[in-house]
Amino acid sequence: MKKVILLVVLIISFSSCEDFKKGVKDGYNDATTETNVDADGVDRTLSKDGLTTLSGEFSYYADAAVLQVGNSSIYGVVLNEKMQELHDMGKPFRTEPTDGVLVQIRGKIIPKAENEEGWPYNIDIKEIISVKAPLVKNEVIKIGK
Repeated sequence: MKKVILLVVLIISFSSCEDFKKGVKDGYNDATTETNVDADGVDRTLSKDGLTTLSGEFSYYADAAVLQVGNSSIYGVVLNEKMQELHDMGKPFRTEPTDGVLVQIRGKIIPKAENEEGWPYNIDIKEIISVKAPLVKNEVIKIGK
C-alpha cells in the first residue's frame, strides 16, 4: 500500500513539473528553465549565427546607449539603425528622456579595444525581441524644477 501511495505522489509531482515548464515556455511564470542563463540575465548559449540573447534595461541619451543586464553587467550599445529602432520602440514607455525600458535583444558581444574608453563589452544589436515598460518606477528627487 505504501508503494502505491508513493507511486501516486511521484506521478503527480512529475506531471505538475511538466505543467510548470509549459507555463515557463509560454511566459506565464517568472522562473526560467534555461540552464545557460546566468544570474545576470545573459544567455551564454551562442546560436549558429554567433548571437547572444540579452534581457535588461536599455537607456539612450545624448549619443550614449547602455544595456544594464541584472545588477552588475552593463554593456555599451553600438550606435546603429537597430539601436535607433529600439529607442523609437521604447518612446511610449518613457516619461523622461533618460528613462530606461525593459528589452530583450539578440546581438553580438564585442570586447572593448584596449585604447578605447567605455564599458568592457559592447553589444551590436542584430534583432529586437521585445520592448516593455519598466516594472518599477525609479524614485528620483529632481532639484530646480
